[in-house]
Amino acid sequence: MHIEHINPNAGDGLENLCLSCANCNLSKATVTTAPDPISEQVVPLFNPRLDRWSDHFRWAEDKAMLTGITPTGRATIARLKVNQERIVGAQRRWVEAGYHPLSLS
Repeated sequence: MHIEHINPNAGDGLENLCLSCANCNLSKATVTTAPDPISEQVVPLFNPRLDRWSDHFRWAEDKAMLTGITPTGRATIARLKVNQERIVGAQRRWVEAGYHPLSLS
């Protein structure tokens, strides 16, 4: 995991930091907004300190792909490349092994 700055211009305070996988951190880079693939409107990316995950995302039935249910959710998935095949493949293996967060509950 990487320690990610939610807003790259807001400093190193704990309120501006979160854990992120390498793929998401490198895909996000320094941006805080991205276009919603449906409306093309530029919206804020998901902020784990302010936003509720369940308000923006849903797991597909197989728990391997993530679906955005809001403009922020869709823009975040697109910008962070969450559903690229290598990530989805890894998530499928986590589900099969019982390590996916949804498998643990």
